[in-house]
Amino acid sequence: MEVKLGKYQHFKGNFYEVIGVARHSENPKEEFIVYRALYESKEFGKNTLWIRPKKMFLEIIERDGKKFPRFKFIE
Repeated sequence: MEVKLGKYQHFKGNFYEVIGVARHSENPKEEFIVYRALYESKEFGKNTLWIRPKKMFLEIIERDGKKFPRFKFIE
């Protein structure tokens, strides 16, 4: 499954911008999503870059009997 570049909302509410897909040099078959926080964190600062395995980025979360995507594409 492809991940579109653009704005996403995490299931906890914060917004992020996916800026690309990366591969690890030791395991080039595994894809990682590179994304930027669209908010300022007291702990990590403003517009922090993050990576997450593509499989985890696309997974469906179950909380309180409800299922929803970890990240939802916004635009």
